[in-house]
Amino acid sequence: MTARRNGPRPARLGPGDVVRVGAAGLRARRLRVVLSALGIAIGIAAMISVVGISSSSRADLDHRLAELGTNMLTATPGKTEYGATATLPETAVPMVARMDAVESVSAVGVLPGTSVYRNELVPAEETNSIGVYATLLNLPDTLRATMAAGHWLTEPSVQFPTVVLGAEAAQNLGFDEITGQSQVVVGRQRFTVVGILAPAPLAPELDLAALIGWSVAVRDLGFNGHPTSVYTRIRSDAVAAVRTLLGRTVNPAAPYEVRVSRPSDALAAQAATDQTFQNLMIGLGAVAVLVGAIGVANTMVISVLERRTEIGLRRALGATRGQVRLQFLVESLLLSAIGGAGGVLFGIIATSVYAATRQWMVVVPPWATAGGMAATLAVGTVAGLYPAMRAARMTPTQALTGS
Repeated sequence: MTARRNGPRPARLGPGDVVRVGAAGLRARRLRVVLSALGIAIGIAAMISVVGISSSSRADLDHRLAELGTNMLTATPGKTEYGATATLPETAVPMVARMDAVESVSAVGVLPGTSVYRNELVPAEETNSIGVYATLLNLPDTLRATMAAGHWLTEPSVQFPTVVLGAEAAQNLGFDEITGQSQVVVGRQRFTVVGILAPAPLAPELDLAALIGWSVAVRDLGFNGHPTSVYTRIRSDAVAAVRTLLGRTVNPAAPYEVRVSRPSDALAAQAATDQTFQNLMIGLGAVAVLVGAIGVANTMVISVLERRTEIGLRRALGATRGQVRLQFLVESLLLSAIGGAGGVLFGIIATSVYAATRQWMVVVPPWATAGGMAATLAVGTVAGLYPAMRAARMTPTQALTGS
């Protein structure tokens, strides 16, 4: 027969009771709670928005690459063995077109020394850095470029002085729209503007260019017929093989004088550069979270000191050390969770607003939001552990007497 234990039994608190007790401490000091949670919210919002904006940017890049294709190669002149700029042969385009894996090939040729002006009254030095390029008619199909206004050069129109402007060139020359009277001066001759190209990500040099027909450039502007960029669209499964052969196909006599690049690689490299910036911003966000954690810890320590009477009364009524410790730990977790939830919300809003201004799809990785909340709970645990243990060590007598 066992003897009964004398004295009062320890009070029992269910999970709901623990949360209510912890929340009661926060409701009593609302302004302090808001200010303490704000530090964590700023840090989490910074990390969520940086990850979200970066992910949205990469999603937009992937979408653009899917539309533009990663199966285009560009051949440009390299250097001769004496260090001079090489010249691509006039036969480069038909030679490349004979390759089995080539779907389409086009080219442009720069006209050195030829400038573009809005009219004859513009001073010669004010060229706005616009280059003049002779172009083949299938250029938009090979680049998968689109028109922002007007139309592309056609077979009948290239027999006359007509020109298509790149996106930046049109802006610099003051063309917002195209009319039948839109003209520019190319060299010393007036050309009718028939279209404006939309930005061409795979050939950004064309954004600041005036494009005229190949035959007109040879006939009227002294173009020598040598291409300066050969754009080749290849079957996706043959890109690597064609890349190794393209230089010797463009210039069999001197393949080392041909530079071959894949424009999509430059866009991918830009995304990799953005990753470095993202890591830096995440680090700054982590510092903000750390500062917020210090604020939470400070709030909880002050809360323990201010609530000694409450702690002593609870201990005198039968609350155990573990229950007091759990109460303040839960209070710290709730405080951090408020900041974390606000930070996640603000981060998603910031990502959505920025993506909307850039016309991107909004992408916030689930791991980022889950990681943000996990970080706040870890912060709450660490920041509240010492104050909770300090409160639990107080005896009823010490707490009630304030000693």
